[in-house]
Amino acid sequence: MSDNSTEQTKCKIVVDAMGGDFAPQNAVVGAVQALSIDSGIELYLVGRKSEIISVLQKNSLDFDENFIINTEQVIEMGESPTSALKSKPDSSIVAGARLVKEKRAHAFVSAGNTGAMMSASTLIIGRIPGVGRPTIGAEIPNVYGSCYLYDVGAGKDAKPIHLLEYAIMGSIYAKEMGGVSNPSVGVLSMGEEEGKGNEVANEANNLIKNSKLNFIGNVEGRDILTGKVDVVVCDGFVGNILLKFGEAVPKLLKHLLEQTAKKNIIDALKIVFVKSTLRKALKSLDYQEHGGVPLLGVNGISIIGHGSSTPKAITNMVLKAKLMYDRNLVAKIENSIKEYSNKKLDS
Repeated sequence: MSDNSTEQTKCKIVVDAMGGDFAPQNAVVGAVQALSIDSGIELYLVGRKSEIISVLQKNSLDFDENFIINTEQVIEMGESPTSALKSKPDSSIVAGARLVKEKRAHAFVSAGNTGAMMSASTLIIGRIPGVGRPTIGAEIPNVYGSCYLYDVGAGKDAKPIHLLEYAIMGSIYAKEMGGVSNPSVGVLSMGEEEGKGNEVANEANNLIKNSKLNFIGNVEGRDILTGKVDVVVCDGFVGNILLKFGEAVPKLLKHLLEQTAKKNIIDALKIVFVKSTLRKALKSLDYQEHGGVPLLGVNGISIIGHGSSTPKAITNMVLKAKLMYDRNLVAKIENSIKEYSNKKLDS
């Protein structure tokens, strides 16, 4: 990879060209499109070079072949993550994570096997010192903007200390990436009153209460959508179920509209007039707009995308990685975790 001093300020982003249901087509096209949007990106494509070049030629894309890193193995979507990492050391996911580990790249982006991507990021890139468990979150639209939910699937059976870490990292992300000046934090529970949660939630409540975070106490599921709180933390098992439930809401709305339209012509005409407005209103729920989700807590930038990512989604994943680099997010998380660790030692 290039060591030219004039390019040191650029963010070096590696994209897994073999990752996703429609790779390498969508991954390559989307990644190269990001270059036309942000000139501060130095892009590398990792995967089977012959297939990558074929996509570039097919789509008439101008890209320097010297920035293609050849790997022959591919971790398929259905493979076991940990065994695949061991059996396929020459895979695009392993190679991409290793480049970040070796500080030859700042960020790695993939729409491939989610479990393998999380494992590679955690085991190869490594965790930020002091982080017990990395987390992935979801930006959920609400009546005032967005609510950031952590964790939504990076782990399950979280300990109270993990929820505190999610709160610290989630607050930094909401501030730096979401523009929330002083993010409020809540623990997802069965009620707002103290003691309403399970043992983990109650203990996490006490830990976060004694931190410097803007903690408002327990929150309920509805508070995520009402805009009462900016960052919500919970166990990954619960968070993932909540996220998957929310992802189905737009499909249900579409189905209900179609069923209503079938009942009579007047309703059908009304729906035609509001359809474009509704589409715009639901745009914020489209995963393509957000690209992928970052795995916070690893010692580098790792963006994990949806398996069916379109070129647009890949483009937004790359741009999100660049913004995280510009905001120095990894260092800010490390400093905040270190500050809390020092506070524990002093207490």
